[in-house]
Amino acid sequence: MTTVEAAGAAPKRRWHAELAWLARPAPWQSGAGADRTLLASDVLIEADGARFTAVTPGTPAASVPPGTVRLPGLTLPGLANAHSHAFHRALRGGANGAGADGASRAGGGTFWTWRESMYAVAERLDPDRYFTLARAVYAEMALAGVTCVGEFHYLHHAAGGKRYSDPNEFGLRLVDAAAAAGVRITLLDACYLAGGFVPGGDPVPLAGVQLRFGDGSAQAWAERVSVIDCDTLGMTAPHARLGAAIHSVRAVAPDQVPEIMAWSRGHGAPVHAHLSEQPLENAECLAAFGRTPAEVLYDAGALGPRTTLVHATYLTERDVELLGGSLSTVCMCPLTEADLADGVGPAPALAAAGSPLALGSDGHSVIDLLEEARWLELSQRLVTRRRGHFSAADLVVAATIGGHACLGWPEAGEIVPGAYADLVTLSLDSPRLAGGSDPLAVVFAAGTAADVRHVVASGVDIVHDGRHLLVDNVPGELAAAIGAVLA
Repeated sequence: MTTVEAAGAAPKRRWHAELAWLARPAPWQSGAGADRTLLASDVLIEADGARFTAVTPGTPAASVPPGTVRLPGLTLPGLANAHSHAFHRALRGGANGAGADGASRAGGGTFWTWRESMYAVAERLDPDRYFTLARAVYAEMALAGVTCVGEFHYLHHAAGGKRYSDPNEFGLRLVDAAAAAGVRITLLDACYLAGGFVPGGDPVPLAGVQLRFGDGSAQAWAERVSVIDCDTLGMTAPHARLGAAIHSVRAVAPDQVPEIMAWSRGHGAPVHAHLSEQPLENAECLAAFGRTPAEVLYDAGALGPRTTLVHATYLTERDVELLGGSLSTVCMCPLTEADLADGVGPAPALAAAGSPLALGSDGHSVIDLLEEARWLELSQRLVTRRRGHFSAADLVVAATIGGHACLGWPEAGEIVPGAYADLVTLSLDSPRLAGGSDPLAVVFAAGTAADVRHVVASGVDIVHDGRHLLVDNVPGELAAAIGAVLA
């Protein structure tokens, strides 16, 4: 039995937080976050198994029951990494203007040259190597305060598209890897059918390593995913649930989307999709279908409160209206978008239009949700030359409540009775965070993953004093796993 699976039988526990963020969510409004900020002192937090049972601010330290764990610093709900491709971690620091052979390219690199290197890594993976790599990556996330990850998973098959004896071998190994690292996971199984579309809408057949991604049709994708054992709520294990993904309008034709959405509705599952990450994607979509990617998904019935669009960088005003009006979540990945020179999406306009925001580390150029949140604001400052698009409270909502909700865990992301017992405690005595009258604002202005000291997921300690309790040597495991993939 895994640590997370055992959480349901965990004993009653208590923590005493020096400071804790207890804010409730409210509608997104630019500049309106201050009235949602509630930093409470001396908070006694109680849990029975995997869920909080009581939260009592203003409890003097002398009054806490014996056995209560002290949490000095600032305690937040667990962070949700809403968009991950675990194997991309092997590319960190590489592909900067280089192709798959590592050679420099004149004029610098782009998303498309980086993709060559990504494909080369995907070609080398087998289920055992992927499990080892993913376990280390998810442990790195836990050290950064992540208690739940959305794994956007499209590497399904063996070389040439040959099926494993269990057609979901790769995905199930990712579920196991999350358990081994102590975090919850939503496995967002991606439908990936084409290598693009030519003007007029004919698909470009998958080729090379892309054959490992494809199922042939959305119906075949649904049949494969339906083999995974899950309950009526999409839970495959106490720590894992199943979701769907439309890789992108570059990879899934409009007439295939309804099949994916039907499967999603039948399983109550969230649906995620890459959207308008590149100008070329938009241009090819217009040439093929006469509509923007957002319009294609809207017409196919793919937008709505259970849907999350990732990146949403190059949008028209009409696109923003469609996403916001449908209450579709938008997951921003500012550090990956900067690393790949992708651009900056209209996050404030999307939030104002009605789209909840979430955050992801995507290609894992850095795994640090505090940095992602900070750059959600800073990138907008660079574009607009104006400060104050998002308050610290807005940013913590995106990193906690917004991320968990879009991954199908609405009962997580808050420190309230009934929620999953997830806690992230940051030290406030580092040179980065010392001083300041508003600890929450200071954390989101200068805090990093290095300030995370303690992490509890589903009522179970997974990080103590900056050390992962399940994966003894996270840097060593990362180095060994990445070395095995790149060798």
